[in-house]
Amino acid sequence: MKTIARVSNSQYRSNASSRAFVATSSLNCSLEYAAKAGADRVELYTEPYASGYSADREKAIAPYITAAVAAKQQGLGLNAGHDLSLENLAYFAEKIPNLAEVSIGHALICDALYLGLAETIKRYKQCLEVDG
Repeated sequence: MKTIARVSNSQYRSNASSRAFVATSSLNCSLEYAAKAGADRVELYTEPYASGYSADREKAIAPYITAAVAAKQQGLGLNAGHDLSLENLAYFAEKIPNLAEVSIGHALICDALYLGLAETIKRYKQCLEVDG
């Protein structure tokens, strides 16, 4: 299990402008520990989802749905990131409850080279528009 703490010292939590979150490649077992450590959010590492999306998007999303439910049960906010793109982001956002933020960098910049930055941002925002 690989866990990366971005802000691990609880003294930072007293500062209203700071949030503590833990990025994890393990979908479930780290969530309880992240909550106990005082994290406000967890960030799910989504490369396995992105890699499996084309072959079977339902299979690829399943463990992330489970993790999202578990995060909510632990009182954690939920971020996600890595290899999310215009191809797979809308489905991810639609299926993952309580998704607060996504980290999109590489794909956004690559798309912007072809579509322009304004159009690219518009399309990514559309991917994140979820009813309900």
